[in-house]
Amino acid sequence: MAALVVILASTVLSFLLWKFTTHFLFFLFLRPPSHSPLKSIAGPNKEHWLKGNYHRIFQDGFDYNLQLAQKYGGVVKIHAMLGKEQLYVTDPLALHYIVVKEQHIYTETDMFIMGNKLIFGEGLISTLGEQHKKQRKMLNPVFSLANMRELLPVIQPIAFKMRSVLLSQLPTDGGSQEIDVLPWMSRGTLEYISQAGLGYTFNALEPIRSHSFAEAVKNLAPATLKLLFLRPFVPLIVRNLSVYWRNKLVDWSPVQPLRDLRRIVEIMDEASRKIFFEKKAELENPTTEVIDNEAIKNEGNLGDRMKGKDIMTILLKANASSDSTERLTEAELLGQMNTVIFAGFETSTIAISRLLYILASKRTVQARLRSELRRAKLDYAASRHIPLDGSWNDIELPYDVLMSLPYLDAVVRETLRVYPPTSLLSRTCGASSLSTDHLHSCCESQQTVWGEDASEWRPERWLSGSPARLSQDREQQKLDGTFGDGAEGSAGATPGNRGGVKYPGVYASMMTFLGGGRACIGFKFAEMEIKQIITTLISSMHFSLPSLRDDEQGNNKKEIYWKMNGLQVPVVQPPFGDGKTSQVPLDIRVVREEEDFVH
Repeated sequence: MAALVVILASTVLSFLLWKFTTHFLFFLFLRPPSHSPLKSIAGPNKEHWLKGNYHRIFQDGFDYNLQLAQKYGGVVKIHAMLGKEQLYVTDPLALHYIVVKEQHIYTETDMFIMGNKLIFGEGLISTLGEQHKKQRKMLNPVFSLANMRELLPVIQPIAFKMRSVLLSQLPTDGGSQEIDVLPWMSRGTLEYISQAGLGYTFNALEPIRSHSFAEAVKNLAPATLKLLFLRPFVPLIVRNLSVYWRNKLVDWSPVQPLRDLRRIVEIMDEASRKIFFEKKAELENPTTEVIDNEAIKNEGNLGDRMKGKDIMTILLKANASSDSTERLTEAELLGQMNTVIFAGFETSTIAISRLLYILASKRTVQARLRSELRRAKLDYAASRHIPLDGSWNDIELPYDVLMSLPYLDAVVRETLRVYPPTSLLSRTCGASSLSTDHLHSCCESQQTVWGEDASEWRPERWLSGSPARLSQDREQQKLDGTFGDGAEGSAGATPGNRGGVKYPGVYASMMTFLGGGRACIGFKFAEMEIKQIITTLISSMHFSLPSLRDDEQGNNKKEIYWKMNGLQVPVVQPPFGDGKTSQVPLDIRVVREEEDFVH
């Protein structure tokens, strides 16, 4: 038997090696250079025989990405894995063709779709064509403004819990304490999306409690980043091996992150199925809810508190009441669960941590923002005759007030513009359609779109005519039925739209949430979550950069450095850190009424 296993393993590995070798040798040696459609497009020379220039983009690649655009313009030829040539596009007009006008031609790559399907199942980011359109049509109303307004007060306690956890670690004498905020923002955003998305709590903000699903979700992105250069082989393996042999291949593989990823996927799938069938049973047998309510709550279901306002319950109800031709299958519904959780977790964690870092480094900005929040909360309390039994910072702002605060909005937008949590997407072209006559220099375009200070973090750019702009944005967002079919936000109402040249994003003429039919469907939820958390924390606490130095002369200061490895990865540079471990240590203290505001 053992001999048979060895023979089978050798056969499978030999087959894969043969497929890889022939594929690689063709691109490396046999394909005539003259056949390349990108022959005339400028770009850097190949730096590695296997990885080309690809590794430079993904391994702390922020400066390299900027250099590509500055040196070669808005469309650059790069050398990718296995000797393939690809276009690296940053030009706004070219991006408009790719993600909006001709999105039916420029589709997601096989490795993206197949890789996501292996991890998340038949969810929104794992499908193409009519299946994707059907899913998006079903999901669009779930993320409507009406639902966001209903969700906000229900999930506000999460932000208060985050605040309480941080405050409990601060000295009672009003002094500062260094705290790594990244794990707490991670725990908090996981609770936001799990409670709002699934109506379920993993008790992620309880330090002494842990949940295997929560740990799996937190470890998913690091695990996939370790396997980044295996992704091109995913289509080859999926097309040629059954599930059984794929699992065997992982068993035999010496790559530990590959086995770790499989275990993460198994845990996520098991938990998702459990929650899904619980919710389905509740909807099909509502009379049992009261009887089982306490037991359900103990297992993590929020029961009465959420009252059916979570995204998955709304989706399940909408799906059940839909025409049979429009209805999603059970596999598709399960796929949405893991997709919603992951898509709303990692990027929001990074965005909020980056915002706190920026506010910590810009004391005047933090003070101005805190002053706006105090005025808004006191004005709202006065207008509603709400007694101030406690502190002003305990007042909860409703959705429309929160989303309309001009300086908060400007700070959030500018951070997402300059420091998007992720900055890369891949598309494959199904036909020849894009002429180089339509392309412009990236650097010229960015300055045309955002001004000469395009690379500077300056929230004031969003404040010109902000009341009218915010009002127009809200009117545009009411058109939920058009979202996902090429809608690009409120044209002309924001900066970043000059002379008819802008980026084709659904959010504020930027690409942070992408654009076209594959734009981030939950961007309204993400914006709401970010604003609520920042509002709650900044109202009560003051944030500063780490003050720790390595000697009395202070020659070396603890420095936080943000790598761009596909996702932003904040690390602490030596000698205080290893330059690899993700962390955002900040000095935190309680707000002092006499000095932490703009007067």
